[in-house]
Amino acid sequence: MERRRIISLGRSSLVISLPKYWIQSIGLKAGDVVSVAVSRDRALVIFPGLKRENETSSITLHVEPDEKHTAISRKIIACYLNGYSHIKLVSKGFFSASQQRVIQRIAQSLYMRIMEADVREINMMTFLDESKGSVQAGISRMHKVSSSMCRDSFTSLKDQNSDLAKSVYSLDDEVDRFSFFLLRLIRKAAINPALANELGLDAIDCLDYQTLIHRIEQTADQAVNVARHVIMLNRRGKGISDIVREKICFAGFEAVNNFDRALSAFLSNKVDDLNDIIERRMELEKMNEEIAILSFSEEKSAESICACCSLRDSISRIAEYSADIAEIAINRSFKPL
Repeated sequence: MERRRIISLGRSSLVISLPKYWIQSIGLKAGDVVSVAVSRDRALVIFPGLKRENETSSITLHVEPDEKHTAISRKIIACYLNGYSHIKLVSKGFFSASQQRVIQRIAQSLYMRIMEADVREINMMTFLDESKGSVQAGISRMHKVSSSMCRDSFTSLKDQNSDLAKSVYSLDDEVDRFSFFLLRLIRKAAINPALANELGLDAIDCLDYQTLIHRIEQTADQAVNVARHVIMLNRRGKGISDIVREKICFAGFEAVNNFDRALSAFLSNKVDDLNDIIERRMELEKMNEEIAILSFSEEKSAESICACCSLRDSISRIAEYSADIAEIAINRSFKPL
């Protein structure tokens, strides 16, 4: 790190010189304008140009006529997460009806609007003001939805209620929308100290929140998996025996309780009982082993046995994600002020 001496210029102005190698590397010259931002640690950050965010505001994606829907979706999502506000898609032939539907669905998931569209070109834009967002509020809302999904999915298993299980699916898209938006905020804040300052984030916060958001989204995915098996068993006229189902639901609700406790501790920075959550994961693993043995002795159909295996895996994963969140919260409690 270089040191520069502050020089007095006139009666009230203090100046420092900019490093010559930095000036040359980005092509600045006398008379050019730079942007200055103060980060949360009171460091002064200098950006070349008036609005640094404009450098990555627009991008054009070229789409093959036979390009897979998953590939198109991933490219659009990647551009959105990397801060592009205007995404233009250009087909090398023309967009098929199914490709257009996929693009419309992704636009809705990313809070983007399709401004112009024809068979060869689609223009998508987002008008969200990231500086007005709140990462903590978004995470809190995302957690409430995912926790509700988990509880509803295990309740639907307990009551063998496929209608309740189907309602879990409708909330999965909501969690995905929160996830995409929050990850976009965090990624932009990680490279834009001015935005990080407005959002009240430190650099290390971006790392912790990114992992946290992924764990919440993955927990919601496990809720969907539980609901899917409830629907599948009901459709095929199969079921899980009462004793096995009761044990699975008990373990499932215990895992969700750990998830809620870990999130609460993360957001409140109260970490007194987080070690208990991590240790509780091992107890849930023992429960899962007991359920496995019981399911092979009690269940008669292959569908029921396979469903039990998948349900146990979902419980294990929720417990694992909860332990991950607890560990992050513990690590953050020792973060230097």
